[in-house]
Amino acid sequence: MKRQKVSLTILKMKFNSMKKIFYVFILAVLPFLSFGNKQLMADYYYSKGQYKEAAADYQKIVDEGYQSVALYFNLGNAYYKLDDIPSALLYYEKAHRLAPNDDDINYNIRFANSKTTDKIDEAPTFFLANWWKAFILSFSVGTLSVLSIILVLLASTILVVYFFTGSVAIKKSSFYGSIALFLLGIIIVFMAIMQTDYFTSHRQAIVFSNSSTVKSGPVDKSNTLFVIHDGTKVDILDNTNGWMKIRLANGNEGWINGGDVKEI
Repeated sequence: MKRQKVSLTILKMKFNSMKKIFYVFILAVLPFLSFGNKQLMADYYYSKGQYKEAAADYQKIVDEGYQSVALYFNLGNAYYKLDDIPSALLYYEKAHRLAPNDDDINYNIRFANSKTTDKIDEAPTFFLANWWKAFILSFSVGTLSVLSIILVLLASTILVVYFFTGSVAIKKSSFYGSIALFLLGIIIVFMAIMQTDYFTSHRQAIVFSNSSTVKSGPVDKSNTLFVIHDGTKVDILDNTNGWMKIRLANGNEGWINGGDVKEI
């Protein structure tokens, strides 16, 4: 009888442990199931042309902290269909930051910009600066991360061949091959770091006010420099007392009310 009681106690303890693991698993998986259901509903609404409902569901997912290229891109498309160009551009630009080389995203940004009031030409920049920007934005950070891991694993595998092979020719080629792959992996990691730093240091925003007055200083009494309209993208240079110092693509600078824009 004593042995039976001990066995039952052990089984009960195991059952309780398994129950705890099951609860932890459910708690971990539940948010993803919820996310998946909302995503499916939003996609369904969009496919049926119910863009208002689709945008609302996509927006709920974003507000809960989820982010992905597809999510931002779909939300941008939904807002575009609703003729909300500033919101469409905001989420296209967010998608662009995650996938800067995506042709569809870049095309939609250009197309949506053609619908804005302000047509601002970019100030000319030095060709090396353009080349450098194109270089570090040629792949997304996610792609660069995967490539760097693959290259390091390949380099490590080839290095193993170097240590175990008896052939001098294979030994030499595997050594130099592993060095080349390691160096390429380091370059790709450097590109990922530079891209992250670029987007971190380049704070930008989309104007949401129908008409926003740009001032010479961060106070209402300052002189008016020019007026910009909804959908215009600006670089953020400074913040103070609810005002933002901004710069346009053509190089013009000034201060704007922080409530007139939403940061990308």
